[in-house]
Amino acid sequence: MLNSLENLFIPPEKTSAEYSFMDAPIRISFHDANAILYGIPLDITTSFGKGTRFGPHSIRRTSAKQIESFILDKNTEIYEKIKIFDIGDLILPNRKTKKKEIEDAFKKISSDIHKINSCIRKENKIPIILGGEHTISYFSIKSIANEDPIILHFDAHRDMKPSYEGIKLCHTTPFYHLINDGFIKGSNLIQIGIRQTDKEENDIAKRNGVITFDAWQIHKEMKSIQGQIEKITQGKKIYISFDIDVYDICYLPCTGTPEPFGLNPFQILEIINSINQSSKLIGFDIVEVAMKNGDYREGTLATQTIYRMLSKFWN
Repeated sequence: MLNSLENLFIPPEKTSAEYSFMDAPIRISFHDANAILYGIPLDITTSFGKGTRFGPHSIRRTSAKQIESFILDKNTEIYEKIKIFDIGDLILPNRKTKKKEIEDAFKKISSDIHKINSCIRKENKIPIILGGEHTISYFSIKSIANEDPIILHFDAHRDMKPSYEGIKLCHTTPFYHLINDGFIKGSNLIQIGIRQTDKEENDIAKRNGVITFDAWQIHKEMKSIQGQIEKITQGKKIYISFDIDVYDICYLPCTGTPEPFGLNPFQILEIINSINQSSKLIGFDIVEVAMKNGDYREGTLATQTIYRMLSKFWN
């Protein structure tokens, strides 16, 4: 199975990070892994601050060189709980700027992600994607939509615009098109931490039955929201799409569209822990992580988020 995918990737040790994710002392094969991790350093349609193409680098580098893999609050060594195989970074078309070039690039990326995730799921393994702009989530969720998962979408923004700056599919539109194209039901989309949207997106979310726990609700009603998430996710397959900007602006020196009134790491941990223990993770992406001027703070925060998320499902 691995042979059919290797030509799509730059091996992790040959990326700019020079390390595989976590650089665990125990080497894991594709065959033995529980989860297959890969980077998509996509930075085509980011519309304000750039830098998401450095997300996979920042996460790999910090996970390998800065952060110990022992999770103190769980009293667990992450690599002893889950076997992760890092296949590398997806080889992308050259950066494009014209609308037709972007569309052609996305067709290739969509085809590659479908092939990759289909292979991973056929082996009953979990795809973990390091991004990269949020457009990635459209392709990834589309590829596993036949499994009818509940989508837990952590974000400052709804990302439900029909189009933006003349582009139909981009980092601000994936969840609109996932619903509009019939890949997911609005009632299966749970948006967590939202605090910035326009009226059209808000109306689209309400019309489609999207469940929203905005940042103000979370600050005021955490216990109630935890109970609702536990109930919603009971016995369900789960896909998690985690935009780093769900965290408050004070934690995010690099991402392109940070927002105030956001969540802190302890609140995120409380929400993660409220996911029902009977649920089953089938996919996970963490996106919009960026890096500027050698600032690895977002890579650190993203790595710690990944560790906590995975430890939730592999207790």
